[in-house]
Amino acid sequence: MISTRTVPNHVAPEQIFDFDIYADPRITADVQGSYAEVLKDAPDLFFTPANGGHWIVRRLDLILGIVKDSEHFSTREQQIPRVLSPPLLIPLSLDPPGNFAYRQVLMPKFSASAIQALEPKLRYWAKLLIDEVVKNGACDFSHDIAARYPVSVFMELMGMPHDRLREFHALACSFFEARTEAEFAHVVPEIHRVMGNLISLRSRQPGDDLVSHLLSVEVHGRKLTLDEMQSMCFLLFLGGMDTVANVAGFTYQQLAHDVALQQRLSAEPVLIPHFVEEALRMYGVVSNPRIVAQDCERFGVAFREGDMVLCVLAMGGRDDRVNNNPNVFNIDRPQRSHIAFSSGPHVCLGHILARAELRILTEEWLKRIPTFHAAPGARHKYRLGCVNALESLPLQWSTA
Repeated sequence: MISTRTVPNHVAPEQIFDFDIYADPRITADVQGSYAEVLKDAPDLFFTPANGGHWIVRRLDLILGIVKDSEHFSTREQQIPRVLSPPLLIPLSLDPPGNFAYRQVLMPKFSASAIQALEPKLRYWAKLLIDEVVKNGACDFSHDIAARYPVSVFMELMGMPHDRLREFHALACSFFEARTEAEFAHVVPEIHRVMGNLISLRSRQPGDDLVSHLLSVEVHGRKLTLDEMQSMCFLLFLGGMDTVANVAGFTYQQLAHDVALQQRLSAEPVLIPHFVEEALRMYGVVSNPRIVAQDCERFGVAFREGDMVLCVLAMGGRDDRVNNNPNVFNIDRPQRSHIAFSSGPHVCLGHILARAELRILTEEWLKRIPTFHAAPGARHKYRLGCVNALESLPLQWSTA
């Protein structure tokens, strides 16, 4: 692994701002809010010597400029700090046009019509999980709801055994917590083993699931190889097991402190899609790593081949140049701009599903629990990194 603190010669002193994406002591359980506060005095595009040394981008227009420029900023490596043998995540690790054919075979399963057909299942899982806690008057939302609802939906979509939900979710979290060669060497083969077993099962017993779909499609006039299947399922596993759960956690941490908004959404559920969109603007969790593919001068910065660049997507939604009062949660904004699902050739295929999950969860939650609050004095545990997470959110409500 590369040295943990590095400033190369091509970085100017005024471009340096010391910030640790994994353990900066200034970040609190209000992860996105404290992020914005810490970085408000940093350059729009700066270099931090932490974690091997890398660039960080916090402005929406600059993020868009990088994620859409695969000629100079490649997705072939996704780890900060860099590791010697980064996992291949198809189609994410492939620059265009190499990723197009693989995205094309996945797109039908994540289209608007496909997600609309899934809505009864989304509502079933939301009702089931909320009904398990509603009579208790309390739950840890992150553990009992957020870490189970989108994961249950994903596991059904993939044809995975539901009795291993906690095991698989913990495995995905271990990947996002990994920093070193040794940690990746432990978790990556384990995910490959889990998905390999599923591929093997579905090759013998095909069903109406995403893995069976991948076994049946063709790319470039041929079936997917086992390695390609493994790589695609690896990426689907990471996305389905963790990201929507994290957005839901941060969103309900916000909602728990706004009783007036709870009451308004309960009375006017038609506003819930606006609530979801504002939550995505305020509480994005994913940052997009890129590796510089060739020396270039962009945005006033001299990038060198091999530099790592992290586009903090959540800060794009907090950009005061495109959103007025960006740190205020306001579902009535006449317009809002965010990039929670990235953009360009690698925009997240699951964005329609994610929005539907958050909307339906909120509809069903507020039907049963129209007023709730955060448990007084409880600690909200969180995880920092390229995918931020709220791991604990104790909530309480009246059962009268």
